[in-house]
Parts: sequence; structure tokens; C-alpha cells
Amino acid sequence: MTIFKRRTALLALGAVAAATVAGQAMAQQVTLRLHQMLPPQATIPARAIVPWAQKVEAESGGKIKVQLFHAMQLGGAPPQLFDQARDGVVDITWTVLGYTPGRFNKAEVFELPFMSGSAEASSRAFQEYVEKNAADEFKDVKLLAVHTHGPGLFHTKTPVTGLESLRGMKIRGGSRIINNMLVKLGATPVGMPVPAVTEALSKGVIDGTTIPWEVTPALKVSELVKNHTTFAGSTGLYTQTFAFSMNKGSYEKLPADLKKVIDANSGIETAALFGRAMDEGDKAGRAIAEKAGNNIIALDAAETQRWRRTAATVETDWVNEMKGKNIDGAKLASEARALIAKYSK
Repeated sequence: MTIFKRRTALLALGAVAAATVAGQAMAQQVTLRLHQMLPPQATIPARAIVPWAQKVEAESGGKIKVQLFHAMQLGGAPPQLFDQARDGVVDITWTVLGYTPGRFNKAEVFELPFMSGSAEASSRAFQEYVEKNAADEFKDVKLLAVHTHGPGLFHTKTPVTGLESLRGMKIRGGSRIINNMLVKLGATPVGMPVPAVTEALSKGVIDGTTIPWEVTPALKVSELVKNHTTFAGSTGLYTQTFAFSMNKGSYEKLPADLKKVIDANSGIETAALFGRAMDEGDKAGRAIAEKAGNNIIALDAAETQRWRRTAATVETDWVNEMKGKNIDGAKLASEARALIAKYSK
């Protein structure tokens, strides 16, 4: 064989080897499609989901690419998000558990009135609680994390200065527990996912909404209403619970090294990441309302205690309902409070 032919053959072999290596590298790359309900500038997408995706991509050495789809871009409605992850319509979703009533019974305990305050502390508590007490409710997905938002409060067109002023108001609630609480407090609950709040307020479908501060900028709530009612003490009126979930098949198909990356970005520290984002978002949302000169009403300890007494029957209702499902609700509520106290120190 001439030198020229040998060189040509070697170059051809090199090209084949390079193509093979490139093909193997491409085969090792995985794209995970992540679907969620809020616009990209909202707190969780901007402060939790994007940083999480960037961290996963970096720690995988670029082998994992997280493709983000915001504001229900891939279709469906927010209550369908959990099942989109379960069924493999997408690989990962973030959603509100309360959008599917009666499905996450044991997880509901964190929604009870005046249960929690700081989102980071209660998110750590909620993650530990679910791992110990409610893992079966998430058996159909690879659960990446659960978390809560910070203190829930009222945002209304006319001021809520006490229990009496709430009576008869049409108030948006985000879950069946919250809607039951609104009934006890004298309001007329109107259930809807959070993305629907802006239109409902602007069209007068509702007189106000229960949401934490963090989501008010994305929904333009501080522009649509000028009154915000907060409560005395370290806990809010209520909180809602969220799940960050992955399709089991999508996870199982990953090679061992990439499973390790997902595992390292799951669990209590991921729950805390989402909780911290909520706490930071609360500060930013309140600052916008203050800058706008809105009326921020702080109910004093005595008035807050009236609300606590009235709302306490929501927990009694829930405990009695859980008895009918062979679930010890009183024990779960006690454990939830103990975990919140543990992480609030």
C-alpha cells in the first residue's frame, strides 16, 4: 500500500471513529421537557425552576438539557399537570396539589388555616412529612420535591379590616380546604387556578383573591386591587402545597450517572430552594404594593385570634373527613406542626 493510500485509509478510519464518538455523545444527551403554568417572570419559574435546570445541566456535563415550557404552552389546564408528568405527556411538571381535590389527602394537612409561615421552613417540613407519611400519594411519579408558598393573605377591591367586612365577598380560593375556610369566614368562595385570577379580577367575577405576595406581580394584582390584608403572628392565613414531579419512565431510562444528577437535585434541599424563592418573592411582591401606595392592612393580635377561632373548624372538618378514609388526621396535623417548628428554629 502506498503512503498516500495508507494515509487516506487512516483518515477514513479517523473520520469513522470521530463520527462514532459523536454519535455516542449524542446518544448520551437527554432532553427533558418541563411544563408549568406561570409566565417565565413569575417567582418559581425565574427563581427556582430556571436555577434548578441550569444546575442539572451543569452537573450532568451537558448530557441533560432541560427544555422549559411556561404558561401551559404544551396545552391542557393547570389541574392536568400532575397527570402530564405521570402519563409521560412531558417529563417534568410543577403544579399545585390542591387543583385536584381529594387526591392528596394526607398532603392536605399543610393547607389548614394558620399552619405555617416561612416558605423555606415549611417546605423543608413538608418534604420530610411527605417522605414519612404520604409517599404513597406520589407513587406514580418520580417525586423531585414538594414545597409550600409563604403566608397566604387577602388582596381585595374593598378593604378587609375585620371578619365582618369579608362577609359576602366573592373571593378566589385555590383548593377545597381554602374554599371551606372562606365559607367559615363568611366569604363566597370561587375556585380557580391562579393563572385565571387576573381576568377574574378585571372582569369583576371576584372581589378579591387569596394568594401570597410572591405571585402578585406576575398576575398584576397590585394594579387591579388596592387593598391587602395581613395577619398578626408568624403564620399566614393559609398556605398551598406544590409538587415538582418527573415521569417515572423518563427517569428510569436515564443512565446511572444521570440518575445520580437528578437524585442530587431532588429532596429536601430542592424543596428548600423552591421555598426560599417563595420567601424572596414575597418581599418583592409586597415592595411593589408599597411603592404603588396601596392600602396594606395589618390585623392586630386580637382580631387575628378571632379569625383563628372561626377558621379552626376547618381543621375539625378535615380530621373528621380523614377518619372516614381510615387516616388519622389529628396525628398528621400534630406531626406537621412539629416538623414546621423543627425547621423554623
